[in-house]
Amino acid sequence: MLVFDAHLDLAMNAVEWNRDLSQPLAHLRAREAHKRDKPDRGRGTVSFDEMRRAGIGLCVATQIARVEHDAYSPVAGWASPAQAWAMTRAQRAWYDAMEEAGEIRILRNLHDLDQHLALWSSPAPVPSPSPAAADRRPIGCILSLEGADSLVTLQHLERSWNDGLRAVGPAHYGPGVYAQGTSTTGGFNARGRDLLREMQRLGILLDVTHLSDECLVEALDLFDGPVWASHHLCRALVPHQRQLPDEHLRLLAQRDAVVGLALDAWMVVPGWVRGQSTPESTGASLRHVAEHADHIAQVTGSARHVGIGTDLDGAFGNEQTPREVQSIADILQLADHLRARGWSQPDIEGVFSGNFLRVLRRAWSGS
Repeated sequence: MLVFDAHLDLAMNAVEWNRDLSQPLAHLRAREAHKRDKPDRGRGTVSFDEMRRAGIGLCVATQIARVEHDAYSPVAGWASPAQAWAMTRAQRAWYDAMEEAGEIRILRNLHDLDQHLALWSSPAPVPSPSPAAADRRPIGCILSLEGADSLVTLQHLERSWNDGLRAVGPAHYGPGVYAQGTSTTGGFNARGRDLLREMQRLGILLDVTHLSDECLVEALDLFDGPVWASHHLCRALVPHQRQLPDEHLRLLAQRDAVVGLALDAWMVVPGWVRGQSTPESTGASLRHVAEHADHIAQVTGSARHVGIGTDLDGAFGNEQTPREVQSIADILQLADHLRARGWSQPDIEGVFSGNFLRVLRRAWSGS
């Protein structure tokens, strides 16, 4: 079964965490087991080999660098948009290097997508004990900007489009240059409204993830192009502004958008205390992720609005994942939990790839 993961911070892990994702996962963990600079050291779940083992032939791969505006910041940022821009350029250079190495393929249009899907629809090589003989098909990457703070001007957005950028989430955590993000209130400023207009002109897909409640509603009113929510879960099950309330799920369904199921455990189960809770102490499981999927389907009236957007190794490792998830390959177990809840095989395949592919095809149909 082909898997389309709609949110992976691959370049952040490579450039800022200094992880060589072309190496086996065990190697990545061993290399940093002695480090204590980040809470997820030695606990990573993502490598290219593990992605291939899961059948993740496609992913939305991010560039991310936010700007700090004040003392509030659950996530570190840069002192200026120019510095943030420089970091996203370093991340973009890494994607180029991985494409040259044959690890990934950057997809820019419908022709690229169809060619890539044809490659991944052919049988994978027979499993072999030799890593060199293993499946080495490149992973298709759709480049996305998580938080638009690094766009010094709107001309930088067009430069990024020409360089392959195909989706943008205008905000991340806290207040942003263009929009209000997680744990903030309020709508878009004038620059943010200009950003949405320029995204629509260029044909860039809007990712509403991390937007404040007001910004999300305003974005759906101002932006007429294709939309998705790359990595979210449900506020009705785990109360927090980072999650989508039912009214936003309905609004997204009206746009035929898809919500990617995130695997950050604090979003999966209620009552998680950062730095204290563990998957074992809370019982966080893929069963709970399936409950979120069920909730989205019930609220929207259809399984067509549910996808996968793991956010794995998004500044957390297996200390903060559902307890079964020791590698990104373990996400395949979610299918069993969905079957147990009565989901059909076509609906499950929609969750794992078909639903996000539908939105992407619509976004690129005029490219």
